[in-house]
Amino acid sequence: MPRRIVRLSDERTIFYAETGSGPDLVAIHGTLMCLEDLWLGPVPALAGHFRVVAVDRPCHGFSLRPRGRGADLWDQAARIRDAVRCLGLHKPVILGHSFGGAVALAYGQLHPEEIAGVVAVAPICFPEMRLEQVLFGPRALPVGGDPLSHLLGATSDKALLPLLWNAMFFPGPMPEHFARAFPFDLAGRPAQITAEGEDAGWLWPGLTRSMMAYPTMRAPVRLVAGNADLVVSTALHARPVAHLIPGARLERLPDAGHMLHHTHGAAVVRAALSLR
Repeated sequence: MPRRIVRLSDERTIFYAETGSGPDLVAIHGTLMCLEDLWLGPVPALAGHFRVVAVDRPCHGFSLRPRGRGADLWDQAARIRDAVRCLGLHKPVILGHSFGGAVALAYGQLHPEEIAGVVAVAPICFPEMRLEQVLFGPRALPVGGDPLSHLLGATSDKALLPLLWNAMFFPGPMPEHFARAFPFDLAGRPAQITAEGEDAGWLWPGLTRSMMAYPTMRAPVRLVAGNADLVVSTALHARPVAHLIPGARLERLPDAGHMLHHTHGAAVVRAALSLR
């Protein structure tokens, strides 16, 4: 799966991969991931209906952003929008998973007239204490953060990160094809884990801004979430935001966990097709 690059200003880049044909759709991954997550999940099915452009979020995968800047989810949405404009995409569906769902919702709030709508899969929607703030937040510190990230990357991360990746698939196991094909070394390298810490540090102000804007959102929104999600509670996030966003529709999937785009891809495709 070859990546291509969009060069933005201020040492920023967005790397992406493209497949399929039809109306445009932009796919945005979540925490501890890069574009291969969605590529190995619903993208093949989506590509039967859409031209899919899957992106590495800023400072994830191969995309770059300056250290200490650009972690806010609204800034990430703006940079992905810059790449969308450079690529000439027309009224795309913006699809995001988890943290990427928060970025997708921010994109829809910023530029509702430019998109067909938002599909938010297991999105985080409201401020709360997160495990990643505890585990990765200290690595984002301007003094000592980078050495700490490299030290832990060479020691404890080798045990910690596989546990987190596997736990994300609860209540089922990680699919064998994902375990074989996902670039864990890329997603778990010290620079990306430092970026995860920066993302976590900026999560509360970003989600507070989102929370205040949900009732005025004008873009069509589809939400897909699982009742067994222990990573981002559907009861605390997708369900209440569905009541706050005018016209939003929520499909709740029984027994589905956080990585439902790998286990219930048809629901993700249905949500996207409803916005065509």
